[in-house]
Amino acid sequence: MSPAMLYGAFAAYVVVGTLVAALARRGVTQEVESYFLANRRLGGLVSALSYTATTYSAFMMVGLAGLTYRGGVGALGFELVYLSGLSLVVFFGPRFWEVGRRWGLISPAELLAVRYDSRLLGAVVAATSVIFLIPYSSVQLTGIALLLDRMSGGAIPFGAGLLLATGVAVAWAWMGGLRSVAWTDAVQALVMLATALAITASVVGRLGGLGGMFARLQLEAPEWLAVPGNGYFTWQTFVGLSLPWFFFAISNPQVSQRLFAPRDLAAMRRMLMGFLIFGLVYTLISILWGFAGRLLLPGLPNPDLVTPTLLASPHVPPALALLALVGISAAAVSTINSILLTLSSMVARDLFRPLWPGADDRLQLAVGKGAILVIAGLALAFAWTQGGLIAILSVASSAGLLVTVPALIGAFYWPRGTAAGALASVVMGGVVVLATQWGNLRPLGLWPGVWGLAASCLAYVVVSLLTRPTEARARDFVAGLRQPA
Repeated sequence: MSPAMLYGAFAAYVVVGTLVAALARRGVTQEVESYFLANRRLGGLVSALSYTATTYSAFMMVGLAGLTYRGGVGALGFELVYLSGLSLVVFFGPRFWEVGRRWGLISPAELLAVRYDSRLLGAVVAATSVIFLIPYSSVQLTGIALLLDRMSGGAIPFGAGLLLATGVAVAWAWMGGLRSVAWTDAVQALVMLATALAITASVVGRLGGLGGMFARLQLEAPEWLAVPGNGYFTWQTFVGLSLPWFFFAISNPQVSQRLFAPRDLAAMRRMLMGFLIFGLVYTLISILWGFAGRLLLPGLPNPDLVTPTLLASPHVPPALALLALVGISAAAVSTINSILLTLSSMVARDLFRPLWPGADDRLQLAVGKGAILVIAGLALAFAWTQGGLIAILSVASSAGLLVTVPALIGAFYWPRGTAAGALASVVMGGVVVLATQWGNLRPLGLWPGVWGLAASCLAYVVVSLLTRPTEARARDFVAGLRQPA
């Protein structure tokens, strides 16, 4: 496919998205709550589409399809674990929403700082989020760059794709904060689903429909329809991949921050139901895409290339391939600009404000916007040098964020939890994850996320029992909702 066609499709996507972001920024003030949380006034439909676009990224149509290509149907079970983890939002969503309003919270790190009465804890959680979300941000950039590079036959080099994706994400996050991001997310979510449905229907149709495709799989690659099948999805691998995904809704701050933003609990319920429906459909599409790639493109050296290679092949009409480029780019950009916005709010509120207590909203916003540029630059640098499966890198990032889970659960359900315990759990768990992840260590065959969460839970319970909690604040959080749903 010619570079001109690819650049044209990407440019059209950017123009439409920029217009939406510009329209959405009207009414955004220089107040922190307005910029980072859209004044806590997002409706149910926009919240659902934005939550979906933020969650589902290049990981799905590139990473999950690649994981299916590599290991077979076990990838479906892994992703369904994530959907089951949304049950956590039923318990934590209303509580996030209530305490966010009561204490004027902007970020999940600030929630922990207030609950445990420790600014140091908030700063450590914010720094931990930055460390572990930069690789996940780079995954989104990599997904777009791989698509442009492979679909153009190398005429649009990998580096150029990275720069294009970074520029778009920064621009939309910068323009109007969460309101711009939420409205562009809503448009992008619809584009993601429509394009994914169209191209999957086309490719599966060429294989004789669902029946024909699975008949071929049964004949040519039967091990891809069983677990552990070809040997990839051992129980250790499955648990290592799935555990971070189960807690994704509360451990990943770019997602949990959205629980502060709906205008009421009814809007939050609509957000959750809309996401569940969208998520199930999008998951099945990504799995089918991976299976189709396995039949049509056997023997690829890198499973992450299955989507770019399939889109550049004669099996997909050029018009649908261009739509797919736009859809997958939308998925990736929506995730990274949400991450940029969340991390920049943490830098402004949880790292900068404690050092400068008198900083007003304008100064905090200036710091936050500057942080967007720095974090985007770090993600770009990481994407330029990283390697490995997109799915594995995504899970590795989420494994690092698992260390905040014990403190978050304890914040609402265990009044005996203390600031020292929460701080110890984040630090100890983070060290364990980093040591095992980057040292490529898997004691007993278990992945870093498993060991990190175990260390974090142990540290939280033991240190909390040895120290004294701030009982009044703990009772306020554990008491639960004070307003009717």
